[in-house]
Amino acid sequence: MTDRRPARYEQIADYLRSLVAAAAPGDRLPSEAELCERFEVSRMTARQAVQLVASEGAIERRRGAGTFVRSRPVPRDLGSPLSFSGSMRARGMTASSETLHWGEVAPSEEECRELGLDAGAVAYALERVRFADGTPMAIERAVIPGELATSLPPGFEHGSLHEAFRDIGRRPTEAHAEVSARRATRRERELLGLPPSEIIISERRTIYDHEGAPLERTETRYVASRYIFRAVLRSRRGTS
Repeated sequence: MTDRRPARYEQIADYLRSLVAAAAPGDRLPSEAELCERFEVSRMTARQAVQLVASEGAIERRRGAGTFVRSRPVPRDLGSPLSFSGSMRARGMTASSETLHWGEVAPSEEECRELGLDAGAVAYALERVRFADGTPMAIERAVIPGELATSLPPGFEHGSLHEAFRDIGRRPTEAHAEVSARRATRRERELLGLPPSEIIISERRTIYDHEGAPLERTETRYVASRYIFRAVLRSRRGTS
């Protein structure tokens, strides 16, 4: 009995695995067209190989960008008041962002309640895609009371929002959060370079300053596969 010769897609998958082993997280891998040319196979065979390695969690496909070595999941403490920029910096990664929207909005009932605003009050919203070492990690939308928003230094939206708060004497100190999970929408997939089946972890947080005054109501939509989410749980005294 002779050993079965690996199928062509399996040979291509082995080649991709060898590239991943020698590469760094975020490195770009050959496209399907490049694999077709190198191995003289059909696009279907090349795609099958890429899908196989992707299913193993070693690589990720970003719509319109290509195939990349998957970055190691980043730890995230749920409900932490630590900013995205601060969290990435603490892990030796470079944070950056792309601003999608900055301007005046009519806050929702929930946002008014969380921020202590009267009905009809003015607020500002900052929506950004957040990156770590060039990899899109999350979409963040922060709603800020109007008077506070207009006090922030010019150009703050290109850096850390929490550092901008500190610059005007409002130190982010406490966060109250709720977390849920769902499939990514088409817009989220396009902005974050995700496949149709990707899961989004949505964290809604109200951030308070050192005097207990609300600063922002934020929804951050994280790419689930690019994070490890952590929580600290303690039992109350007198309970079992």
